Amino acid sequence: MRYRQRKGGGMVRLVADAMTREVVYLPEDTPLDEAAQAMRDRGIGDVVVTSGPTMTGIVTDRDIVIRAIAENLPPATTTLGAIATRELLMVEQNASVEEAVQAMRERGVRRLLVCDADRNLVGILSLSDIALLPTSAAA
Repeated sequence: MRYRQRKGGGMVRLVADAMTREVVYLPEDTPLDEAAQAMRDRGIGDVVVTSGPTMTGIVTDRDIVIRAIAENLPPATTTLGAIATRELLMVEQNASVEEAVQAMRERGVRRLLVCDADRNLVGILSLSDIALLPTSAAA
């Protein structure tokens, strides 16, 4: 686990060490049932939605349940594009986990896209990733 020196002393854990590196991209015309199967098969809870080479949103397993199933939208014909969250929130991989949690709290989200210094997507950080971090006296 990598740490960064905190101003005033102490060390902080970095987003890069907590994030999930596997990012699954699916086109916005993908039916929700196919997206759900991809999430199940890969053991993930979200997919990045694309239109051609452009990221256009994110859909989580919770979005499928709340925005589609609970609204009686048919999963075989409703697409990712119809329910995607269009605002893509990013955090830099060398940010502290504490900074990422603060950003999640401020925006009321459970996931952040993680980018490198050139703003290329390198992972996704979720609250469950943070909850699974080992605890230590040094952190």
